Amino acid sequence: MASHGKRGRRGAAAEHDNEERWLLTYADMLTLLFALFMVLFSISSVNISKYQVLQQSLKAAFSGSVLPGGRSIVQSGSESTSAHSPATAEVPSIVPLTPTPTSRSSSSTGSASSATAKPMNTAQLQAALDSMSASISEQNTFEQLKQKMDAYAKAHGFGDKVQTLVQRRGLVVRVLTDNLLFDSGSATLQPEADSLLDQVAQLLNLDKSHPITVEGHTDNQPISSAQFPSNWELSTARATTVVRFLISQGVSAYRLGAVGYADLHPIASNATLAGRAQNRRVEIVLMRLNPVPPS
Repeated sequence: MASHGKRGRRGAAAEHDNEERWLLTYADMLTLLFALFMVLFSISSVNISKYQVLQQSLKAAFSGSVLPGGRSIVQSGSESTSAHSPATAEVPSIVPLTPTPTSRSSSSTGSASSATAKPMNTAQLQAALDSMSASISEQNTFEQLKQKMDAYAKAHGFGDKVQTLVQRRGLVVRVLTDNLLFDSGSATLQPEADSLLDQVAQLLNLDKSHPITVEGHTDNQPISSAQFPSNWELSTARATTVVRFLISQGVSAYRLGAVGYADLHPIASNATLAGRAQNRRVEIVLMRLNPVPPS
């Protein structure tokens, strides 16, 4: 009898334990909900925009298109996609998140405006298109002037002395000084330079808006005379002489500027005679007004 009583008490205790197992499930559910809200809170505190996207995605997910009681999963592919889309869905349930670079200070203050890039409005888009159109037009103008200058130099035997380049800074007309513009150690124009610089002036006058910079360059051989104590004075004087000639040919003085670089910007080695001859030059630069257009 005693043994039967013990078995009866153990059965009652086991039954009592089984009846209270729902408390464990309820506690697990509360723990998961607490963890979910903590994750949501942490996301919202780091980036408000991502939290808003998640909120909208969850709204779309529970609106009926994703969880309609299992029908969408069982009958996947048997019905049209429009039959499962919510009537008032704002965003799809999966939205790609494109990270937007933000500063450390803006993220610490939780500023949602700096974290989300603003779309370009109509005025900004039109301004960007106008800028690109102006860049392309300017590039075409430089290319046409380059072709005209190259054809003139070749036709008059200056092909080995004159080079035109379209660079990032603008259109560059590079003229070697030896036996064309100046004598050695001199800043006085030779007669042979008149026809060439006159053609350059005509090309520059085809455009009235771009600024022009005339640059004087020398080799690294030192010079010391009463008129030019160093290559700085010589290079600047040669640039100024060319500027004065262009003004006499009708180029506006307000567009012109003269600068001397001495031997600081060589384009060839100063170790050889040919290299030093390349470095003794004057460059006439038609400066850009617009950024370089995309290739």
